Amino acid sequence: METTAVKTLVKSLGISVATVALALMAYGASAQEKAAPAKKPAACKTIKQQSDCEARTDDCSWVGESKDAKGKVKAKAYCRTKPKDTAKKK
Repeated sequence: METTAVKTLVKSLGISVATVALALMAYGASAQEKAAPAKKPAACKTIKQQSDCEARTDDCSWVGESKDAKGKVKAKAYCRTKPKDTAKKK
């Protein structure tokens, strides 16, 4: 009688452990699906305001407008991407 009770207990524990393991795997998979990738910042050339451009000191720089001798604007001001630092060759 005791061996039947032990076998039943072991079977039910095994089923419970398997159920818990499946539930944990399903939770992990759903957590991975919900994680959104990091949003990339806007490209420097799309920034129109000088203050917004200058706030991104790492990758953007502001180019002021250029005028001719009469004061007429030849080129509007804009934000541009800073050139990447490259290792100098010897």
